[in-house]
Amino acid sequence: MGYLRPQLKLFAVAVVALLISTAFGLLLPLVIGGLVNEVIGAGDAAGLDQMLLLLVGITLVLAVAGFAQTWTLGVIGERIVARLRAQVFDRLVTLELDFYVRRRVGELISRLSSDVTQVRQMLTQTLTSLLSSLLSLIGSIIVLFLLSPNLLVVVLVLAPAIVVIAVVFARPLRRLSTRVQDSIAASTTTAEEALSGIRVVKSFGREEWERHRYNEDLRGVVGMATRLVTYRGLFGSMMLILGFGTLIILLWFTGHAVIEGTISLGALTSFLLYGITIGTSLSSIASIYGQFQEGAGAVVRVFEIIDERPTIRDADGAAELDSVEGRISFEDVTFSYGDERAVLRDIGLDIAAGEVLAVVGPSGAGKTTLCNLIPRLWDVTEGRVLVDGRDARELRLRSLRQAISLVPQDATVFGGTVEENIRYGRLDATDEELEAAARAANAHDFITALPEGYQTVVGDRGTRLSGGQRQRVAIARAILKDAPILILDEATSSLDNESERLVQEALARLMEERTTVVVAHRLSTIRAADRIAVLDDGWLLELGTHQELIAADGLYAHLWRLQASERPSATDERVAEQV
Repeated sequence: MGYLRPQLKLFAVAVVALLISTAFGLLLPLVIGGLVNEVIGAGDAAGLDQMLLLLVGITLVLAVAGFAQTWTLGVIGERIVARLRAQVFDRLVTLELDFYVRRRVGELISRLSSDVTQVRQMLTQTLTSLLSSLLSLIGSIIVLFLLSPNLLVVVLVLAPAIVVIAVVFARPLRRLSTRVQDSIAASTTTAEEALSGIRVVKSFGREEWERHRYNEDLRGVVGMATRLVTYRGLFGSMMLILGFGTLIILLWFTGHAVIEGTISLGALTSFLLYGITIGTSLSSIASIYGQFQEGAGAVVRVFEIIDERPTIRDADGAAELDSVEGRISFEDVTFSYGDERAVLRDIGLDIAAGEVLAVVGPSGAGKTTLCNLIPRLWDVTEGRVLVDGRDARELRLRSLRQAISLVPQDATVFGGTVEENIRYGRLDATDEELEAAARAANAHDFITALPEGYQTVVGDRGTRLSGGQRQRVAIARAILKDAPILILDEATSSLDNESERLVQEALARLMEERTTVVVAHRLSTIRAADRIAVLDDGWLLELGTHQELIAADGLYAHLWRLQASERPSATDERVAEQV
């Protein structure tokens, strides 16, 4: 209900319109009953004209009130949807990586779209329908009681039966609605994965397989939705029987009364119309209760996200990281993902300000994990990570991450323009600074050759750019950010020779006067690093310069000999010299 509070003025207009339309709606049976008496009973032409004019007036009031109600509720609904979606998205972008390890993006998108829409309907249309039905029911009962107290007994006898049936059907409706939303989310996830990986789908010729996967998910949606519709249909039928059972009983009483001459035909007509109102109101209230139960499933799914709290957040009294030198220390650091075995074990490592440290080792040794601990993408399980002598957990996250630039192996490029992608590094950068960053990244030439230069839209995930071009855009972004700490996570491992040469030239400029941690697969590209840390199975086995590690004849020397046995490329030699 808190989402309605900012819209209380508009909602008040909707409620007033609802009260007016309900009140004038309750007048209709009396007016129509009077019409029957005037036309059939008294033959009063003047009275008939007055009644018709009154009927026209009531119709106009109902039309205006209905428009006011529909418009205000529509506006309120859209504002609530926007606020809910903003809150869900805000929570999603603030949650840390451990949350996304447990979730799939398509399922989260489903919560952001279809579930929020269901909540909107609950808060506006369903709520006002409930108020309308309640007011109509209460008003009709009061009028009936004033006209004939005996008829009220009929309503009071049937009402408990309607309440019992509503409660019995509510629980399965809520459970099935949640399952329907879950199955829709699963199908959305399948579609999102297939479309985001469309290149792989095409290259492996798996279009038919993806269609099969999606159709299987849709069959699950249809099956679960069919069960929901079945319960909903049975529920509606029971309500219809009870609601119009009330009408039939009222008609029986009033019909006999007309035959016996105790009430007029016009009164019978009024009773009949009020009976219809009572029957439909009772049926509507029970049905709306069922809709609330269905919507409750969507509410739970939406607020599961909103109520989720980041596992990595600022500590009380967290300090700003100002005037960064770039010293990084790992003190007895152990890390594991949840309950899994340790990925890093008792790491002790000091990186001086301005030093270039290369991190090497077999796949799964913990290289990327080590880098992710520096900007607190994950928090250590044991030990401490220090930046300029201060525990990273005692620093404000925003200022810590502002001091770090990351260039990953697979550069993330958003679907906007080239300029927007580079400016992501520093939103307030001037055009001159942006172009200078692109030139330093060896990106300016290929950007100006694009159809619209810096304003060229690169497509979803940068599909219009090659791998080397995406990587250089990511480097330009990092250069523009101008952070004192740089993390390069195998930034050249998937590039061809020419692209790698251009990227390495750009990286060499980017690394100047920065503390740099380089995760590398090709050892020939990092032998000029100040020091090299060798990881294996989470342990820091060796630490030293290239020459020292070769002389030690350990794991690094073994890996070097393995790679040296392969014919080195000219690019490797040039890159080694540049770095």
